[in-house]
Formats: sequence, C-alpha cells, structure tokens
Amino acid sequence: MIKENLRMLNRLNVLLDGVIVFISLPLAFWLRFFLLPGGEIAVPFRYYLYLALLLVPVYLIIFASFGLYEPARKKREMNRLLFACLLGMVLTLTILFLFKEIHFSRLALVFYFLLSTGGFGIKRSLLRNLLAYYRRKGYNQKSVLIVGDSPLSRQYRDVITSDRELGYRAIGYIAARPAPDRKEDAYLGHYGELEAALDRFCPDEVVAALPAEDVSLTPAVIEACEKAGVKLSIIPFYAEYMPSNPQFDDVSGIPLINIRRIPLDNWGNAFLKRTMDIIGALILTVLTSPLMLIAAVGVKLSSPGPIIFRQKRVGRNKKIFYMYKFRSMRMNGKQETGWSTDRDDRKTRFGALIRKCSIDELPQFFNVLKGDMSLVGPRPEVPYFVDQFKKEIPLYMVKHQVRPGITGWAQVNGLRGDTPIKARVEHDIFYIENWSLVFDLKILVLTLFKGIINNEKLRT
Repeated sequence: MIKENLRMLNRLNVLLDGVIVFISLPLAFWLRFFLLPGGEIAVPFRYYLYLALLLVPVYLIIFASFGLYEPARKKREMNRLLFACLLGMVLTLTILFLFKEIHFSRLALVFYFLLSTGGFGIKRSLLRNLLAYYRRKGYNQKSVLIVGDSPLSRQYRDVITSDRELGYRAIGYIAARPAPDRKEDAYLGHYGELEAALDRFCPDEVVAALPAEDVSLTPAVIEACEKAGVKLSIIPFYAEYMPSNPQFDDVSGIPLINIRRIPLDNWGNAFLKRTMDIIGALILTVLTSPLMLIAAVGVKLSSPGPIIFRQKRVGRNKKIFYMYKFRSMRMNGKQETGWSTDRDDRKTRFGALIRKCSIDELPQFFNVLKGDMSLVGPRPEVPYFVDQFKKEIPLYMVKHQVRPGITGWAQVNGLRGDTPIKARVEHDIFYIENWSLVFDLKILVLTLFKGIINNEKLRT
C-alpha cells in the first residue's frame, strides 16, 4: 500500500515539522529583541521555549487532522497547510489567553507565524521535489504485476502511470485473454501462467482486480502469490460501492465489511456534534444579530412579501422540514420547483447582495437550534429535486443519513449554487464517512475564507 511505502518519509515529515515548530519561536524571539531596535523583554526566553514545546504536539495533531501526512490530494497540500497554520495560530492565541499573566511579544508571535508557515512550506516543497526527482530517475519505484482485465484494473494502471510520484511501475497484466484495446500494456499470459510470470518478472507487488466473472479464481491467485512470496493487494469488483475507509466487523470468525459506516451513528459522536451545534448556533446568532436586523429591514423595503422565506427541504432520514432564509427573490410560483441560477430574474437587487455574501443563510441558525440542521453537513435540497436526483445520481440518498448543514465540505471546495450535483454528492459522502469534530472545525474555518462569498453576480 502507498501509506506503507511512504512511512519513512512521513516519519521524516513529522520530525521536521516538530523541529520547525520548536525553533521558530526562539528565532522569532531573536528577531524581535536582538535584530530589531527597541523592545523590552517582558517574558524570559525560557518561557518561549516552554511555549514552543507545548506547541509541537498541538501543530502535529492539527497537521494530521488536515491530512498533511497522507499522500492523497497533493495538489491542494499548500492550501491545507496554510489553513492548518492559521488554525494553529488561533489555538496558540487561545492558549496564551488562558495565561493572561504572561505577556508574550505580539510582534514575536507574528514573526513566529511567518517563520513557521514559511518553514513548513519550503520543507514540504523540497521533500516533494526531491522524491519526485529520484522517482523520475527510476529510484524508489515498485514494479507491479496486475491480475485481471476489468475497468478497475485499467483505472488502477492509469492512476499509477499518470502519477509517477506514487512510486509504482506496471510491468504488465495477467488475464484470461489479451485485450485488443490494451496494446500499451504488456500481456503476460492467462491466469494459469501467473506462477511462471511471478518467477520470470519478480514483481515487488501484485494487484488483483478480477472481473466478477473471474472472481472464483481468487484463491488460486492468492496461493500463487504466497507461494512466490510476493505481496498481494486485491481490488474487489464491488470497490466502487465501498466507502473510502472500510470497516470490518467479526461475527464468530466471519469478517463483515461495513459498506456504509457512518461515525455519527455512534451516540457519543452524535452527542458531541449536537453539543457543538447548539453552542455554536447560540454564539453565532448573538454575533450576527445586528447583521440580521439590517438584512430584515432591507428585505422588507426591497419588495412586497414576508421577510423570512420558508421552504420545504429533505433532512435526516428523509424527513421534511422547513428551512429558513431571508427572502432574496420576488414572490413567485416556482419556489418549490425552480432551480436558482447565477442570472435569475426572480432575485431582487438587495436579494442578490445578501445571497452574494451568504447573509440570506443566517436564519438557518434557528434551524440548527430546532434540531433540523447542523452547522456542518450536506446541504439539503427541496423534495422535487430529491426525487429527480435519486434516480439520476448513484448514492445520492446516502447524504440523508445525517443532519443537513448550513455549510459543508462541498461548499468550501467551491461546489455551491448552480454546480454539478454529482461532485457535491461525492464530497458529501466523503464528509459523512470521515466525520470528526476536527473535520467540522476545519470546515468552519475554511468557510470564513472560502464559503461566505459565492460566485453569484450582483444584479445591475
């Protein structure tokens, strides 16, 4: 597996991150009080060292929760790194707030943020480029023999071929017969010749992705690989239906795969999330009450009709509830079936403004307090479109196994408004299967930077 192959690199990553956290604060202290003129040392140097030691595990836990020690989604690594550093700085300031009697230099803390963030970015860039360089030279590459000619085996081959940084090289495939449209791959023989192919090519690993009609040959593939002492990984033909992190149960020695494991099915997790929802919604309602008052007056003056727009939405367990929003459109007969687009003539000018800044969503804090919604979760849809999407998009109804949210993983990744539903569902399912309180906090932080202002154009 990829994680196993990169274990040493990850350990080096963790170690270097800890070193950067620890040395950045003393460096910031030196810059503030020894390089720059002026400044009185109010807190002894040793306290900066104590704080640095305290921050090492804090930052490592944050980085781990942001997936910075995982090889997936490398293209967005720097974005995730920046937001992780921002969250780390927020927690740093929170820790210092709890110890009000110790007054660390604010300028030193600014230097610390810049030094640590820059150090993390430079270190990761150097490591990634160094690893990519050696892999392009042919080092640290694992040879893989693929067994089976199925869509999943081809997909796996395409992935490892297109992304050399994964460190795999396909040497060919074993199948019942050569595929005419697979001339770019070396055909190494039929299933009965697997043992001979293993002796001849000595692959580092075998990946079996048998089509459903050949699945009965799995025991023979396992036996051949174990006889040759070659590591075997299996992609089951039903892999597209499996979650990103499959969980196994055991019933008297019989392994059971949980196709759809949801962390929020655990009552402890559900209690923690609901507690955060109530506390967060109460705080945010108080903080945004002046903005909601201004929005209410603006809606009333912009066009005839109610201030609050109530619309039926499908919530957890397919239960229908009324979701609240500040009305941003003129009263019309399509509120239950009309799809809102970027250029929608039904929007008022003031409505377009509050939609642009997501102010129209603020009344949903009351939906959270009622228990119909959560601060974070898949966005709910009207029943009319749910009936359509569940027929057209596989796994669409899975999102209704948790409370819908005001913001979500899809929204902070730019999938809001008139965007592809299939991509939204993929992000929603990833969120459902990988939920944690830290993940929720991450989404809330990202919402501040990426999820408030949307791409809708203001009316002219």
